[in-house]
Amino acid sequence: MNAKDPKHDLVPGAPAAVPPTLAEPTDPVEPLPPKPDQGTPETRTPTGAETGTDPRTAGQQGRWLTTATGVRVHDTDHSLKAGERGPTLLQDHHLREKITHFDHERIPERVVHARGAGAHGHFEGYGTADTVTCAGLFAEGKRTPVFVRFSTVLGSRGSADTVRDTRGFATKFYTDEGVWDLVGNNIPVFFIQDGIKFPDIIHAGKPHPDREIPQAQSAHDTFWDFVSLHTEAQHHTLWNMSDRGIPRSYRMMEGFGVHTFRLTRADGTTSLAKFHWKPKLGIHSLTWEEAQLVGGLDPDFHRRDLADAIESGAFPEWELGVQVFEDTPEQMFEGIDLLDPTKIVPEELAPVQPIGRMVLDRNPTNFFAETEQVAFHVGHLVPGIDVTDDPLMQARLFSYVDTQLTRLGGPNFDQIPINRTHAPVNDMLRDGLHQHAVHAGVAPYRPNSLDGGCPFHAGTELSDEETRAFVEAAHAVEGRKVRAQPASYDDHFSQARLFWASVSPVEQEHIVRAYSFELGKCYESAIKERQLQALANIDATLCAEVATALGLPAPEPTEEPADVVPSPALSQLTGGPWPGDGRVVGIVIDPDGALDDVSEVRAAVLAAGMLPLLIAPRGGTLGELDVQRTFATARSVEYDAVLVAGCPPPAPDALPARDAKAGAADSARLDPRVVLLLEEAFRHAKALGAWGTGLQALEIAGIPTDVAGVATGSAGPDVLSQVQDLIGTHRTWERFATAV
Repeated sequence: MNAKDPKHDLVPGAPAAVPPTLAEPTDPVEPLPPKPDQGTPETRTPTGAETGTDPRTAGQQGRWLTTATGVRVHDTDHSLKAGERGPTLLQDHHLREKITHFDHERIPERVVHARGAGAHGHFEGYGTADTVTCAGLFAEGKRTPVFVRFSTVLGSRGSADTVRDTRGFATKFYTDEGVWDLVGNNIPVFFIQDGIKFPDIIHAGKPHPDREIPQAQSAHDTFWDFVSLHTEAQHHTLWNMSDRGIPRSYRMMEGFGVHTFRLTRADGTTSLAKFHWKPKLGIHSLTWEEAQLVGGLDPDFHRRDLADAIESGAFPEWELGVQVFEDTPEQMFEGIDLLDPTKIVPEELAPVQPIGRMVLDRNPTNFFAETEQVAFHVGHLVPGIDVTDDPLMQARLFSYVDTQLTRLGGPNFDQIPINRTHAPVNDMLRDGLHQHAVHAGVAPYRPNSLDGGCPFHAGTELSDEETRAFVEAAHAVEGRKVRAQPASYDDHFSQARLFWASVSPVEQEHIVRAYSFELGKCYESAIKERQLQALANIDATLCAEVATALGLPAPEPTEEPADVVPSPALSQLTGGPWPGDGRVVGIVIDPDGALDDVSEVRAAVLAAGMLPLLIAPRGGTLGELDVQRTFATARSVEYDAVLVAGCPPPAPDALPARDAKAGAADSARLDPRVVLLLEEAFRHAKALGAWGTGLQALEIAGIPTDVAGVATGSAGPDVLSQVQDLIGTHRTWERFATAV
């Protein structure tokens, strides 16, 4: 985030580009422009040509209400009737158009990844990928527009953001050589090894078909029935039960291509590679209690966080890197099968080599037109990037096109503005639903002479950037048809054990709690016992702790747990300190206390690229300070750190009948909502800071000042400096207790 003018109120969330007037406007004006943080797809033709037109011309035009064909309308509040109290007339074409369009506003939601959020941005190559691929977007300094969609997997469009689930991380690169879609997740492995089983895992994870519950979660019998029987799912399941399953923010989430890709150099030689997105802000997650609180307080927490960060200038950023492997006939590395999507290659064995960076700097202008209609496809590839024989990837190559035909109404979904390529299109494809292009010529076939022989085949010489085409790598394949898998796919537990052994005791404690909760939600004891058997094959301690919580005996392993070398890169606590860009700092103030320090601290928070939110007994203005949150509306989960600048007594609305949070008052000296705020923030190991009478507030709330993560001092700026350092580690991890 760039340093901002501290005098400028940067609190995001204004719904319109211009503040509204109190009275309904009556003077006709042209449509207002989008907000400064918003962007739209470039105004390309359906065949990829630049138009040079302002993107806003794709939005509504003119100051007058019209029909879909541009006919002006003088009344849209009353249907045409046979008399004031008579029946509505069938001839009312405006009514019929308006209602018919409304009835058809929705399209089928995605079967998976229905709940999503998106943003525009750009990718800039470092030039370091030249040794492994000829793909032009990785050239040094090359800027490529992108659109990214983040999502949950299991929930419907109306589900909550903070459920325990895998997150989608799909990036559309609008390159000069065509569209490349890197369609990945925030977890580097998947539940299954073969795409034919994808309907099974999704049917198991989705709500039970008889009651359509539970929504957007895996804490139920059908999910655990499947993964306990189909043990290749254990590795992914362990990642999901870890803190990775509940990210703090999309901005603090890793991304992975999941599969191994084949990269081709300009000379035609190949390598195998795995793609990694590394967030600038580091990896950070919610605690389980925070996720539950946020799910009720703000189900849109992740999409709001993404949009607010971009609006306030804290542009999310990731570095794209690759793990590169020799393309051998066995397609193995250090005993790890590179075509098995349930396996990782530890970064200590194959370092991630940075090849570019991505910045998201514009919010969508229209959610439906952009985030909902964007269509990704694993088979959207460019010269230099190819697929492998990973059986999960192979099924995805079919599935993604197939689903767009239903969702987006036909084969021309690539012509929707958000999906339009930035490269010239001459595809000989014609007609179909929603054909936006107006093709000329009479010969959409090859060879032809009537259209002068156009279009012509491009070249196969990859070193010629002007004429090169996408050329499939000439990789040898077997010639015998079988329904089988290699023996290397049969190891279902060693990498799950690697993950468990690599994370910190705090993270292990959270994994135990997650398994205990999820399996505790299952009805059938046989399913719990079966999953405990899988855990016994991963780690005896993990199994024993979960078994204790379930009140069941811990079984002996049926397979000897593997000897593994921990991979520190798998722990979220590795690395840092991380930037404070876009972090939210709550500042509790007392209207009757000293506010001079507050103004200075607020300015310093803004200058540091963070967002200060003032929390007071009431809204409005206190002196020259605008209040953003009240004791009634504030909750700890919204803040990365809390500063206490005063000790406000109970406010007039601190009544249990008016605010349930006000029912736990232990003292008349401090508002009970502030006590709850401080207790929660401390319990969740967030940074706390206090000065002046704020020290009394900590004492009343029972917050010790001589423990890690609590900063005190005589002046606000000094305390803020200490808190900034604490924010860089996300949490004060040593405050978490662990029994593992």
